[in-house]
Amino acid sequence: MSFANASSPTKGELYEGIEITVNVNTASAEELAVMLVGVGAKKAGEIVKYREAHGDFASIQELENVKGIGQATIEKNVERILLH
Repeated sequence: MSFANASSPTKGELYEGIEITVNVNTASAEELAVMLVGVGAKKAGEIVKYREAHGDFASIQELENVKGIGQATIEKNVERILLH
């Protein structure tokens, strides 16, 4: 069986069935980009910049204050996000 023509799995497919959590108060931008759905390097960097400027996130909803992060992104990741 050859996989040469098989498409690469998406991030969601790659981790399907695995419980993924990430602490947004301690994770690096690289970790956030890999672990959160719909968050790439740029948005992950914005999360880290916001955290450095304002301190730890007190609630998941506070992520909406980060440039590029909206309710839809939070909803996609609500089960992945840890605050402590």
